[in-house]
Amino acid sequence: MVDTTFYHKLMALALNVFDAYSAVLFLPDPDSEDCRVAAHYSLGDDVLADVVISPGMGLAGWIIRNQKPLLVGNFDQKRGFLGYYDQKDEARIRAFMGCPVPQCGGAVCLDSRKTFTFGEKDQKILGQFAEIAAGHVLAERQRADDARDARYYRALTTISGLRRSHPTWPAFQTALLATLSEATGFSACFLAVRDESGQGYYLEGPSRGVFEHPLDAPKKFTMGQGLIGWVFKNNSPAFLGDGETAAAPVPLFGKDVPATEFRSVICLPLAFARRTRAVLVLADERPLGFGRDAKEFARMASEYLVLFLENLHLKSRLSHGAS
Repeated sequence: MVDTTFYHKLMALALNVFDAYSAVLFLPDPDSEDCRVAAHYSLGDDVLADVVISPGMGLAGWIIRNQKPLLVGNFDQKRGFLGYYDQKDEARIRAFMGCPVPQCGGAVCLDSRKTFTFGEKDQKILGQFAEIAAGHVLAERQRADDARDARYYRALTTISGLRRSHPTWPAFQTALLATLSEATGFSACFLAVRDESGQGYYLEGPSRGVFEHPLDAPKKFTMGQGLIGWVFKNNSPAFLGDGETAAAPVPLFGKDVPATEFRSVICLPLAFARRTRAVLVLADERPLGFGRDAKEFARMASEYLVLFLENLHLKSRLSHGAS
């Protein structure tokens, strides 16, 4: 979570040090090259606070793409644009100065309504402001990583005790899926289970939000269709929206099933007794940009789930053998 108070104070200090009209800090969105306004301070109220700038877009975008400082003493709107004002307010800007935020991406931008307000010495000092912003960004990311690791550790500890606290399959399943959803932030978490014929599968666990029309959703699904079917067929995991694959939605159940468009998906095969018996599915409509840590956590949870299911399978076979 971005510490807007710190960055707001930093921009206020920069504005006063350089006698600028506005000071604007751009920082990248998670797992994206696009940068949005993280904080700004201005003598007016005309800065567009919800602007998102792509690399190369305007002067700030040039800094973000090239990771180099930029100094414009006499700003000509015919040869470039800032992008964080509307056209009328930007026409009054006469000078611009900006520096990249090192190691993090983004840019610190200053502007003025007077020409030649900033010099090369000012630009070097602004670079120090950018370094302060970078240090805070990196510290925030480290705190977020530490909190995530602690959350995953607590979740795995909870999961490891579920066999004792929830010995029956329905109770175990409900508790496990809820723990996975809470730990990872995925809104949907359920199981796709192969049916006895091996030609299709059905869903177990909460499927709220999975289908456009839940009451009309199929009870069984055809094996081999959609992303889940591919995982069953190939006994291989599938990931969508992990920062390495495109976040465009992919049909989970096949094109003919009217389901929610998910942009973040983890599908893990659950295999024992020489075949894929089920698929663990975590899905979310948002592009979460999850990383290797989320994949590894889900994999560890799926391995524990396989042990539980394999134990149930063996108990069932022993029970049938005894009868």
